[in-house]
Amino acid sequence: MKAKAWRLYGAKDMRLEDIELEAAGDEGIVVELVTNTICLSDYKGVTLGTGHKRVPRDIATRPTMFGHEISGIVREVGTKWKDQFHVGQHVGLQPSLNIPGHELETVGYAWHTIGGETTHVYLPSIVMEMGCLLPYDGDAYFKCSLAEPISCIVSAFRTNYHNAFCSHDLEVGIVDRGTMLLLAGCGAMGLGCIDIACHSPEKRPRRLVVTDIDDARLARAAKMFGLAYADGRADGTVNGVEVHFVNTKDMADPVKELKAYNLVDDARADNPTSTGGGYDDIFNFFAGPTNQHLMAEFNFYNVHYMMHHVVANSGGDVKDMADSVDWIGKGYLHPEVMITHVGGLDSAAQATLDMLTVPGGKRLVYTHVNMPMTAIEDFAEKGNTDPFFAELARICAANKGLWCKEAEDYLLAHAPKVEIGEPKETVLERRIVLA
Repeated sequence: MKAKAWRLYGAKDMRLEDIELEAAGDEGIVVELVTNTICLSDYKGVTLGTGHKRVPRDIATRPTMFGHEISGIVREVGTKWKDQFHVGQHVGLQPSLNIPGHELETVGYAWHTIGGETTHVYLPSIVMEMGCLLPYDGDAYFKCSLAEPISCIVSAFRTNYHNAFCSHDLEVGIVDRGTMLLLAGCGAMGLGCIDIACHSPEKRPRRLVVTDIDDARLARAAKMFGLAYADGRADGTVNGVEVHFVNTKDMADPVKELKAYNLVDDARADNPTSTGGGYDDIFNFFAGPTNQHLMAEFNFYNVHYMMHHVVANSGGDVKDMADSVDWIGKGYLHPEVMITHVGGLDSAAQATLDMLTVPGGKRLVYTHVNMPMTAIEDFAEKGNTDPFFAELARICAANKGLWCKEAEDYLLAHAPKVEIGEPKETVLERRIVLA
């Protein structure tokens, strides 16, 4: 199978190349990708190169593919998998394969025929053996790509725990119908968190308070969930969840003001058993830091008397990903709120490098088209001279300014297509066998 792929040769050394992938054969599967969304983790991988713990040390002579938020169509199925997968099936991929002894070898960093910024991928048997190729039944490819970041949030909700009263047992997950605080919550992952908090078929809070320090970001986030933002706040109900967006930038005492949202529940806020307006669950999403000595102060008095604790997690497991794909496919979640930019395969590398310098949320790549990475809010201006962007602007404007299936269908039908040339080499993947 011929493919055009971005491959990583070193720190910031990314090359768009024509390659040949092996056929599915007896044990593999070949998938044609349609979309990939860019993660801040991709930025760290391509800028650090071999300085990243998940990137192999020999990429200068054996480059890897990057990108890991994948959605595509099965094109070839090896004999071993004929009863589980079929040609034409829509699929997503869990990138953390968690192979015993190879835990750091994640898709998007360490694999040579699997990555997001390519037209096709070859999946060796181990991918399916680990349960990481996931059927998708949703209405748009891009939503399935967003299942991976959504799964990270699902994992965070499930990883949180609370101490049971007068017991050593742990109550796993967020407090159902509890109070939740989302700090700096109007970025891409924050918007996904709000969506899950309001629409998850599992536990949901009764009250969600979302903070940021930028009025424009807060106004955009509130609008996405049907609320009107003015004078530093927006208040309302989303699917039965009481939601508040609040700008903390100029607050004299933000802790006190944020606790005030919960004091309404506590008629005796001064009694010894009062939480004083505290929250059951507090989230702050950020990509893994490059600073290995990143630190912050922590109040151990409250650890002792209030059972405060910090829970950390990185990414989701196969169940988190499978459930995310399923919930998105069934329409429970609305991950389109995360997307701010759309482009083609030709723009993927630079868009990855620009993650820290170009403001916005998720960058969506259509791997079979050529298109500059463009902010959705800029479609209208580009449409003044380009009918293609004018139509995309019209479609998105009719959908609250959000990317949608209609926009995807139009782009796939009208955007210039990627041309795959003669392969420079045939790329073979490793064969990892479970002990």
